[in-house]
Amino acid sequence: MTSPEAGTVLRNVFHVPAPPEAVLAHLSEPSSYVGLSPLVVAVRDVRREPGETRYSCVERFRFLGLVTYDNLIDVTLRPTANGVEGEVRSPGGVWMDYRFALAAAPGGTEVEDVLDVHATFGPILRYAARKAREVQLARAEVLAARAPTW
Repeated sequence: MTSPEAGTVLRNVFHVPAPPEAVLAHLSEPSSYVGLSPLVVAVRDVRREPGETRYSCVERFRFLGLVTYDNLIDVTLRPTANGVEGEVRSPGGVWMDYRFALAAAPGGTEVEDVLDVHATFGPILRYAARKAREVQLARAEVLAARAPTW
């Protein structure tokens, strides 16, 4: 559910050299997100329910190269007709809706990665959106690099 608070939409389309079924299987498994997002270092408390999977992730942030902060986020993941979607809820007034739409393409799959990032305050939104964009762009590279190992 999207809130009327401040928000921004981030979109990235990229190619993965694997069939849509393989990409979907990978994106449907919570443990795949460790390293797929450079911030995610652990997945825990996976709860599979009809129509969705809920779990917690540990995001590790580094500040000034010296200080680390582990942020525990709650994630919901649902299959759709052509990919997966869900929500991420983070402490500090940040939440995000996401969607990975998959389409067959020559030599693999076209992935449309859409993030709808929201926060209660503008400065927090700017920081969260900047980090989300960094993750989104890195995810494209990591997913494409992982594809040959499936």
